[in-house]
This record gives sequence, C-alpha cells and structure tokens, in this order.
Amino acid sequence: MAAFAAADTPLRARAVCEAMDLEIAPSNVTNVRLKLKRLVEIGILMEPEQELFTQPRP
Repeated sequence: MAAFAAADTPLRARAVCEAMDLEIAPSNVTNVRLKLKRLVEIGILMEPEQELFTQPRP
C-alpha cells in the first residue's frame, strides 16, 4: 500500500512488483495482479482503467 500512497498516478502490477522488490517474472506479476483485483473487489483499491490500479482519493 505504501507504493500507492507514494504514487501520483495509477500503477500496473509490474510496477508494484518492482516496489516490493519481487523478481519481475510472469508468475509474480500475475499473482500480484490477482491480489490487486481482489483489493478492487473489496473496495480498498480502484481500477480506473484495465490493468491500472490506484487508491481511492477523497
């Protein structure tokens, strides 16, 4: 969540992997993307465009 707080633009799953110091491998990017989509479903994140994730701003 710190990566989203510091970002002023929406992030892709690959950028989140980089922020978390994960290896940029297809399996890691896919797993992070699935977790981000779950966070969208429960309202913690937003997906303003396909594959772009951000925190809701008041």
